[in-house]
Amino acid sequence: MNSSKLWPCAALPHASLAPRTTLHVGGRAEWLLEPATPEELRRAIVAAREDGHEPRILGGGANLIVDDGVLPGVVITTDRMKRLFRPANAAAWLADDPDGRVAQPSREEGLRFVSWAGTTHQKLLSASVELGWSGLEGLAGVPGHVGGGVAMNAGGKWGGMWDAVERVLVVDERGELVELERAQCQPRYRNGGLGRNVVASVLLRFTLDTLPAVKERAREFLLAKNRVQPVTLWSAGCIFKNPDPSVSGGRTAGQLVDACGLKGARLGDAEISPLHGNFFVNRGNARARDLLALIERARAEVAERTGIVLEHEVKVWRAELDPARP
Repeated sequence: MNSSKLWPCAALPHASLAPRTTLHVGGRAEWLLEPATPEELRRAIVAAREDGHEPRILGGGANLIVDDGVLPGVVITTDRMKRLFRPANAAAWLADDPDGRVAQPSREEGLRFVSWAGTTHQKLLSASVELGWSGLEGLAGVPGHVGGGVAMNAGGKWGGMWDAVERVLVVDERGELVELERAQCQPRYRNGGLGRNVVASVLLRFTLDTLPAVKERAREFLLAKNRVQPVTLWSAGCIFKNPDPSVSGGRTAGQLVDACGLKGARLGDAEISPLHGNFFVNRGNARARDLLALIERARAEVAERTGIVLEHEVKVWRAELDPARP
């Protein structure tokens, strides 16, 4: 690896990834690129491909387990792409001022936000709640960045990201910025239907409501999650997708894990949450290998006892052995 290599944006060699994930586990990236705009994201992706690497895209680090060791090649983080602003109109959303100086006479007009990929779900939700705009209250308590949320259709039983998506700006497989209408995508459960396209920016449209009503819904959803999910602990969110109810008898993935008596099971500092069988948490110093082994144990036991093979919702980035780690 050449540590003096020139990239089209800020870049870090051998950067630690654990602090950049919600599980706080994992090794290092051979290269970590930090674009600050959609155009820099496009150029970073093109540069990585020209260097012989298909880059991994890192948002808020939720829904992800980074393996112990060294990730070869390039990781691109959207952490610096945090712009969130109200466009003058839907037709001109790509040309509007990214610093957010577009005048908006009242909360009743526009009903749209433009969010770059690195905006957090909670920043977006907070901004919409303060305007009394409804559509994303189901994201209350959901970690991560908007880019990843659009790519995987993040959310829960109260709604998901694509409930508000109108258009998406992506970097396509040719390395070009392309605008996609909602009708061109096929969002579904935990999948934004974007294929290999990388989200750079998104136009979101909301429904006007009263401020107290929107704020109360977001509060109620968050309180409900706090009662049944370990939201204050390090986790990646749900590990498994919920199976087809017709196959599982209506039982969720968490209920299937619970039925196997696995809630509270531990391997080192990796634990299946006593609150929710589909949340695996880091109690302090867990290693990725322990979490992955615990996940495989749960998956195998559910399959053996019920015949249902759970599908991963969490993404896993496999690494090579890191000589700097024991």
